[in-house]
Amino acid sequence: MSGFDAGLQAHLETGFTTTCRCWALTRPDGTVLGFTDHDCQLEFDGIKFKANTGLSALALQQSTGLSVDNTEAIGALTDAAITETDVEAGRYDGAEIRAWLVNWTDVAQRHLQFRGTIGELRRSGGAFDAELRGLTDALNRPLGRVYQKPCTAVLGDRDCGVALGSPGYSVELMPVSVEERRIFRFEPLAGFEPGWFQHGILKAQTGRAKGLSGSIKRDYAEHDVRVIELWHPIRDTLDASDRVMLRAGCDKRSATCRAKFNNLLNFQGFPDIPGDDWTLTDPAKAGDLSGGSRRK
Repeated sequence: MSGFDAGLQAHLETGFTTTCRCWALTRPDGTVLGFTDHDCQLEFDGIKFKANTGLSALALQQSTGLSVDNTEAIGALTDAAITETDVEAGRYDGAEIRAWLVNWTDVAQRHLQFRGTIGELRRSGGAFDAELRGLTDALNRPLGRVYQKPCTAVLGDRDCGVALGSPGYSVELMPVSVEERRIFRFEPLAGFEPGWFQHGILKAQTGRAKGLSGSIKRDYAEHDVRVIELWHPIRDTLDASDRVMLRAGCDKRSATCRAKFNNLLNFQGFPDIPGDDWTLTDPAKAGDLSGGSRRK
């Protein structure tokens, strides 16, 4: 077997085996959790794989070629392992999963059977059912440039190139009040004009919601208070005692890229591309028939 651990292969060929399965789950925030269906805790690669967590996996479907490997993991929502609050907050969305077949008498004898991410995550009745998708699932995503007037880059990514850590693009502070985990009121923000954070990000820095973020819908001044309104509520408890970070937003227009970020050379849109109305206009209807440019 190509790539199969020789020690584990020899163990399996004896016909009397002591194997179990182990899973390592790495959340987007960097938290790593380990689980095993063995009745004792195991440890390797610096990860402790906890037993008796109520987690188990269904059959793994694998094939040659570019077909997506897939399986499912089912388990109980408990305070000691995966909590319903964390699932509801989206902390497991897109988490990485690795699954091994392990000889529990010698964990050095193991084989990585599956590696991928969590897809659809369903929960009900104090339990969860997670779809696990293999690495080739990324090949199903459409790629390529889109020819449109707005910029297609994400503010601060490789194509954009804006250094969001530069002064003036973010600020960390505590809100005066929080309504419905969606409307935040702050003291006046000196140096940041109203609308500066619109289309940006609000990210919790402390408290139960630490690491969670939301997209900013509106940023405006109301009397002596600065109001930041999100499109959707933060998906965990966040109140006025928690610190948050506000990051500047971009409306994807070339004028904003030039004036706000001084980054027009990296603008990824096509602001001068003709629209459908322009390309379909009958030449006979034009006021100037001299043959010159229509764009003035």
